Amino acid sequence: MKPVRLLVLGALRRRGRAHGYQVRADLESWGAHEWSTATSGSVYHALKSMAGQGLLVTHETVPSEAGGPPRIEYELTGKGEEEYLTLLSRALTDREPSLDVLGAAVGLIEDLPRERALQMLRERARAMHQWRTSITSHLPADTDLDTWGPIGEVLSLWLTTADTSAQWTQRLIRRLEDGAFTMAGEDPGPARQVE
Repeated sequence: MKPVRLLVLGALRRRGRAHGYQVRADLESWGAHEWSTATSGSVYHALKSMAGQGLLVTHETVPSEAGGPPRIEYELTGKGEEEYLTLLSRALTDREPSLDVLGAAVGLIEDLPRERALQMLRERARAMHQWRTSITSHLPADTDLDTWGPIGEVLSLWLTTADTSAQWTQRLIRRLEDGAFTMAGEDPGPARQVE
């Protein structure tokens, strides 16, 4: 999965209805052009492609004051909403999504109810634990990966990545359990101070 589709759907969902420039500006304000493949061209391509797939409906607006053609505004359809939530769920539960996909999903996590987000992250943590166990269960108990040459380094890379990712996931779970963020369906109320 590429993050641009998730990011564009998320930005549109938050705005309700917007033209491509607004979507692109939102993604740039999130820094997405720095950590993902959400470039100007990919945003416009994604909008047109998803409109053609029935995920977005288009609306023509008045022509620009400079005399240009009418702008096209986009809005999620029911099918687009379903696709967005499916992509968000897949990115949060996957034990090893690319960092840009995971970053996009975490940046949009507030669009989910708290318990649903926690359920997805716990599922991710379980899958990561099972994957790590499947690797280490085949190794002898007294294994010293430093003696395995390059293969030991590969195993060490994967195990270190799994451990670090698991720690990060558990931290995010704890933060959500402690009330971090204003999740879907929650009253924003006064600003929260969560450490």
